[in-house]
Amino acid sequence: MRAITKGLEPQSLTEHRAEQHCDYDNYQAKDELRVALVREQRGLCCYCMGRIRGEAIAMKVEHWKCQARFPGEQLTYQNLLGACLGGHGQPAHLQHCDTRKGDLDVRWNPAEPTHQIETRVKYDPDGTIRANDAVFDGHVNDVLNLNLPRLKNNRKGVLTAALEWWRARKPLPPGRIQREIQERTGGDGELHPYSQVAGWWLAKKLVPQ
Repeated sequence: MRAITKGLEPQSLTEHRAEQHCDYDNYQAKDELRVALVREQRGLCCYCMGRIRGEAIAMKVEHWKCQARFPGEQLTYQNLLGACLGGHGQPAHLQHCDTRKGDLDVRWNPAEPTHQIETRVKYDPDGTIRANDAVFDGHVNDVLNLNLPRLKNNRKGVLTAALEWWRARKPLPPGRIQREIQERTGGDGELHPYSQVAGWWLAKKLVPQ
């Protein structure tokens, strides 16, 4: 997972909240919302970091606090995230991210700065994502299903490529590694899927072993 910096909410959402009897279902400008979420998430799913597009057929709008139990948060922009389709329509064991999560809770919000989401997870060489605390680790596996074999393999591919890049150039000064991390995870445009995994691994090389 990567930290998400929330931008300004769409004007249509602000205006809709000011109307009587407003809720998420009767908000008519969801396309504008999707585009805003995808832009601030750099084109990546809030949970698995796979590719998303700002269209109803290519993503979901995730309510970190679910609508069923937190109706007062259904139009709160900080609570809204862009998620992939997550195996929608497939059996439960093949679902992930928002589709698998449903109305369940996830302990940490990628878009809440105080939650420091990037410090909460780590990645094994085989692509497994692990959380540092047992509760969140359960959410990663059982609620979000982020260790689905396909997702593990995708992360493993990114990790392997980062390792090969490093091995071909080592020893590298810290400044060169930092530039590579910036190239993979910085900037303003879309990121490559799972790029945060490579950034996490390269950042470890900046710490004396």
